[in-house]
Amino acid sequence: MSASLDLPEAPASAERARKGAVRRTRTRAGVVSLVLLAACAVLAVVALGTGSLKMSPAEVIGYVRDIGGGYPRYVILHERLPRILTALVFGAALGISGAVFQSLTRNPLGSPDVIGFSTGAYTGALVVITVLGTGTSSSAISVGALVGGIGTALVVYALAWRGGVAGFRLVIVGIAVTAMLASVNSYLLLRAKLEVAVAAATWGAGSFSLLTWSDVLPALVLVGVLLPVVAVLSGPLRQLELGDDAARAHGVPVEPIRLSLIVTAVALTAAVTAVAGPIAFVALSAPQIAHRLCRSAGLPLVASALTGAFLMLLADFAAQHWFPQQLPAGVVTVVVGGVYLLWLLASEARKKAS
Repeated sequence: MSASLDLPEAPASAERARKGAVRRTRTRAGVVSLVLLAACAVLAVVALGTGSLKMSPAEVIGYVRDIGGGYPRYVILHERLPRILTALVFGAALGISGAVFQSLTRNPLGSPDVIGFSTGAYTGALVVITVLGTGTSSSAISVGALVGGIGTALVVYALAWRGGVAGFRLVIVGIAVTAMLASVNSYLLLRAKLEVAVAAATWGAGSFSLLTWSDVLPALVLVGVLLPVVAVLSGPLRQLELGDDAARAHGVPVEPIRLSLIVTAVALTAAVTAVAGPIAFVALSAPQIAHRLCRSAGLPLVASALTGAFLMLLADFAAQHWFPQQLPAGVVTVVVGGVYLLWLLASEARKKAS
């Protein structure tokens, strides 16, 4: 009698354990996101006060609040804030873009800079700079980068299509397209005049130097429009993480949702590339770091965005102040990201061996 009474408690106990695990994961993700947000705020205040005109955090906050702050307030709001805000927003955009692609491909290497979309955006910008002869017009470069990034995404998607798009196939096709576009970019630089090639190569290193509000506002607005779109698509994205068959069983139109996510994520990457140039490895590393911090089943979008924002601002801060001369932020992210990529490949190899 007692044994028969105990039997129904097992499923209820398992369900309670599952719900408890979900609550703990969400709580941890929330705490991690708050810590990352605080870290971004602290680093931003420190960056606002660092430079030829040094200010303490208290002075920075005081000058921002003081309408009559004079020259120090002008330096903060017009020379430093555009660069810092751009680094934060663009880092968040790359973090989310990387999380979307890695979720869709179910592969930690499935980031837009690895599978060619950043390279495609660079190709579009180079065509504008070196072929069309529009010089370094920021609006023309932005349009070229957007067209190049989205066009590359459509080409990769079409080449990877075999009655559907498998994540592994998308990564392999993307890497091949990246190699081809890299050779095209080298050709465009070699055939250009020296001063044009130098300007294009400098832009291609990925930098936030000399950015003003007029340069960054269109891209910031575009990112602000795209982020709610990703939020709306995040539910179907979680269903796609379970597999196409499971997603279809839950009523998700798989291919239209996948294509919408790809176009949105590519547009985020292209918006960044259009203004700052191709900045590598933030989209690759930020989602994986956030995933390990949150210990979540999938890639957390909010934590990925905040991790990307912190990494980008830290890289730009280091590029400005930690070396004998200022460097493009992309140089720092490439060095750090290359080490991270080697660690990731070694870690994946150990998992497969075990």
